[in-house]
Amino acid sequence: MKSHVTKWGNSLGIRIPISLAKEVGISEGTPVDLHIKNGNIIIRCKKYRLETLLSLVTPENVHHEFDTGPPVGREIW
Repeated sequence: MKSHVTKWGNSLGIRIPISLAKEVGISEGTPVDLHIKNGNIIIRCKKYRLETLLSLVTPENVHHEFDTGPPVGREIW
């Protein structure tokens, strides 16, 4: 599959065909890492694991509960 490099501001951009994006599970806003290996640009999707993200939660950065007010409508609390 081919694509073209285009100018994007002071940088260059490349479009990823939707069929390839779906195959690797990426969409707009997905963080990626760029590397050069043997003269080639490698784009690697940044995959997050729940265990890795939870290990970053500490007592200093955990969010506490907050009151959103009384029920409105048919909510059951």
